[in-house]
Parts: sequence; structure tokens; C-alpha cells
Amino acid sequence: MKKFSENSLQLTEKAIQKLQKIIKIKNNHNLKLRIYINGGGCSGFQYQFIFDSSKNDDDIIITQSGVSLIIDPISLQYLYGGKIDYLENLEGSKFIVFNPNAKNTCGCGSSFSI
Repeated sequence: MKKFSENSLQLTEKAIQKLQKIIKIKNNHNLKLRIYINGGGCSGFQYQFIFDSSKNDDDIIITQSGVSLIIDPISLQYLYGGKIDYLENLEGSKFIVFNPNAKNTCGCGSSFSI
């Protein structure tokens, strides 16, 4: 895996603002966004997001503007150099990933292949 740095994975300003709102609504300052990769999906791997307030021993925490992202080292190797954004449109709202390592993505943007 590439060496971890502050630029390993970034949150966009929209994602940061949404996380700040969620943390305020939930009144839980320990809440973090966890991203991980699962096998499956139409392109091979799927992005998964959950809110979490606990950390595993090998997790990496990336903090920007007072909000934190949790990622395990295996998932980070697939997302290294990427950005997480937040999208709201007529179809709904969701966190999305801009992944420079993905060779192919599906139409919905929730799965990819390397």
C-alpha cells in the first residue's frame, strides 16, 4: 500500500458541511463517516458508507475542518488519492466517491473495478 498522508483521501466542502449538519442533528461529536469497500456490485467493488463513533485498532482517521472520516487500510489502498463529495438532486442525496484508481464504474456510481 502507498504511504499514508493527509492527502490520501479528502472530503469536499459539501461533504464536510453535510457531516457537520449530521453531527449537530445527532448531537454526537464522536460521530464519524466510515467508508469501506465490499466485493460485489455491477463493476466488482462497492463503496459503503456508515456513521460510526468507534474505531478499530488498524483504522485510519482523516480529519478535515473538524469532521472525521474512518477508513481501514485495505479500503484505503483502493481509494488512495480520491475525494468524497455529497450530492443532492432530484434523485435523492448521497455521499459519492471520485476515485482516480477506478478503471471502470457503473452507471449509478456506487461500484467500480480496478
